[in-house]
Amino acid sequence: MDRQLRRRDPSKNLVECVVGDVRYAVPIATVREIVNPLPLVELPNAPASVVGVADYRNEVVPVIDLRARFGLPPMPATRRTKWVILRRTARSFAIIVDGVTEVFRSSDIRPPPLGGSGADVRGIEGVATHDGAMVFVLDVARFGDLVTPVAAEAGVEGQQ
Repeated sequence: MDRQLRRRDPSKNLVECVVGDVRYAVPIATVREIVNPLPLVELPNAPASVVGVADYRNEVVPVIDLRARFGLPPMPATRRTKWVILRRTARSFAIIVDGVTEVFRSSDIRPPPLGGSGADVRGIEGVATHDGAMVFVLDVARFGDLVTPVAAEAGVEGQQ
């Protein structure tokens, strides 16, 4: 999906999604694809927000549930629920979001709000404004670091 969007309007740089009532975004350059939920295999002893691994195009990818990561109650998947497959260096992983809303351009990403370790724990890289609302830009590197031990345990470290 991201390649088509970049061809249509290369100025757009963020993919917006929602989790609960909050708008988040990830840099479009890190998005491999946006897919419907795939079959999931749970892994024992994984962090609570890493709900397991899935087979995505013959690659085993760890899957992070952002509702669990952000302390929100679980919600059954709906037709709007999507997985955003992200790429960090040579490893892919997925984040589960309540919905993907749009792709937009933001050249002004401000630092995350202060508030102890909250932004750090949530993995917030910065804050953009779109359509008059705040959109929290996720730190894809931090989420990639979260799944590194899971990838190693599942035997997918460095998998291409």
